[in-house]
This record gives sequence, C-alpha cells and structure tokens, in this order.
Amino acid sequence: MRDFARPRVVISKCLEFGACRWNGDMISCDVVRLLKPHVDFSPVCPEVEIGLGVPREPIRIISENGGLRLMQHKTERDVTEAMKGFASGFLNSMEDVDGFILKFRSPSCGLKDVNRYLSLEKSRSVGKGSGFFGSAVLERFPLTPIEDEGRLNNYRIREHFLTSLFTLAEFRKVKKSGKMKDLVRFQAENKFMLMSYKEKERRILGGIAANQDRKSPLQVFAEYEEHLRSAFRTMPIYTSNINALMHVFGFFKNELRAQEKSFFLDSLELYRKERVPLSVPLHIVRSWIVRFENEYLRNETFFEPYPQDLVEITDSGKGREL
Repeated sequence: MRDFARPRVVISKCLEFGACRWNGDMISCDVVRLLKPHVDFSPVCPEVEIGLGVPREPIRIISENGGLRLMQHKTERDVTEAMKGFASGFLNSMEDVDGFILKFRSPSCGLKDVNRYLSLEKSRSVGKGSGFFGSAVLERFPLTPIEDEGRLNNYRIREHFLTSLFTLAEFRKVKKSGKMKDLVRFQAENKFMLMSYKEKERRILGGIAANQDRKSPLQVFAEYEEHLRSAFRTMPIYTSNINALMHVFGFFKNELRAQEKSFFLDSLELYRKERVPLSVPLHIVRSWIVRFENEYLRNETFFEPYPQDLVEITDSGKGREL
C-alpha cells in the first residue's frame, strides 16, 4: 500500500462540518465522511463569514441591468459587495490548496445550476450559473480539482476528482523538496497514469523532468506543474486506459500462459463494452506485479491512485453531466 500525501481541500462548511445552512441544517455527505481520515479540510461558510446568521433568510441571485446581485429574499439586503470582498480576500490567502468541494446549487458556493431571478418576488428562474463564491473559486483556481457534493455521487467523476487530488498533493511535496531527482521519480511513478489521461502531456512532462536545457529547478517545477494540472482538465477516456494497460501487459506477455493472456484480454474487452469497471483489469495486472516481483511497476500510481478504502463503486445513477 502506498504512503499517500494528505491533500488540502477547501470545503463548504455545511457539508459534514457544521450546521450552518440557512435553515440551520448540516448536509450529510458519504464522500466527505470517507475522505476525512485522508484529507486536511478547511471548512468555510461564505454566508456566515459575511455576517449572515444561522438560521437566516435565504439569499438569491438577481439579474438586473445586465449584472448580477446577491440579495436576501425577505429583508432585501444586498450582500453582493460583501460576498465579493470576502471571496477575494479568502481565496488570495489560500496557499497550496489541492482542491475544493462546494455545496451544490448554493447561491454562494454553487459551481453551476444555481437559479437566477429577475426580482426578489416569487417568480420563475430566468437562467442558471455559478454562485458568487463558487464563481470566484473557478476563476482563481482554473486548473485545480473543483467539484460539488452532488457530482461526486457519480463514480467516474469521483474517481477522476480523487485521482487528480491525490496526485497534485504528492506533487506539492515534491515541489517543496525542490530536488530534481524527486521530480524524476515522480514522473516515473506516474508514467502510466499520465498515459491514461493525456499521452501528449505525459511526453511533455517527461521532457521537462529530463531538463536537457539545464533550466533552474524553480523554472522546471513551474513548467511541470502547469502541464501536470492541464493533464487533469478532463477525465480519461476508456481507450486511453486500455492503451496504458496494453503497455503494462507488454511487461508480462513472455511470462504468462496463453490462458492468462486470453483472460486478461477478455477482461479488457468487457471493460471496453462497459460491462466491468476499470478496477477489474487493474487488479489482474497488480496480481502479476506481485507474482513476478516487478519492482519497476510496484510503485506505479496507475494501479492505486488514491487510498484503497476510498474505492466505492456505487453510483447515484442520476446521470449528471460529465
């Protein structure tokens, strides 16, 4: 089992950390509970931070004169500038944050699907978008893993978020060391995982880590981080995962019996047809790593990108947008 770095994650406080919603509730979230032993969370409730009490009258986003205002429904209190000021100050104070988990559809924390209205009166929504704090997070941290608790119910989204989160946390440790040998090791250990995301970025990252132009470590780490984060902008597609697995298969094909090869290739075909999850062919390969004592592949993150007890294959089944 790998020794994982602890990601630093900013989270909406109402998600398992405090009864601070407008109605005084706290939201139950299975994913957050699973993450608590492995993550250093920084809970925040922007609405409480700008002086709104608990419980409080709800706020909503009002579209007027081509702009957006954040206003309390019944009191008609305008908290637009207060929220903008808090978001700017809070996010500028964040150092080395690895990810965000924010409250779904919140007018402050929501990342998408937040209703917008023409007035404070009871009326239909005239559009959707991000909340004020959520919008500031997306703008300030465009290449950082950011999700809401609703989307994390989707298995593929959750897997991608956790893989990105723990990889970037490990890179943060490597960057802090400032040692080129640590960066070279990191690149080697993430070779096949990066291949499963973006082969082009993997090649670029390999060239940056090799540093044939003899750039300063500071410049190398900055360039490497930019491309590493870019590699995680989108989820891997199944063909890229199969490509990475076939490369790993090449390490063992001369050691395996014909029946074992067929069993593995059949498992890949079932994965291609979405009949089994990626974990099925991955576990087959991991058994070979142990059996043949392959030291080169033993520490490859592709086979264990995040702690094993976070693996939960249940899915909301709600088909949220990927």
